[in-house]
Amino acid sequence: MQKKLTITVDEQVYQGLHRVIGRRRISRFIESLVRPHVIREDLSAAYRAMAQDEEREAEALEWAESTVTDVGDETR
Repeated sequence: MQKKLTITVDEQVYQGLHRVIGRRRISRFIESLVRPHVIREDLSAAYRAMAQDEEREAEALEWAESTVTDVGDETR
């Protein structure tokens, strides 16, 4: 559900938004900037969802295994 919000900005900012972002796109632009600062996703749920993706996990494991070297054989 969307809510209407009235904000006040400097006239130059307003004109710049219209010039750069364009009419009818300003709300979406502002929301995309603000959203990460006010809506915190549940990281635990996101990590669980990622872990359930077996193909992604297999690729991640393959990458991790290919980047690990036997550090026991390296000189100090």
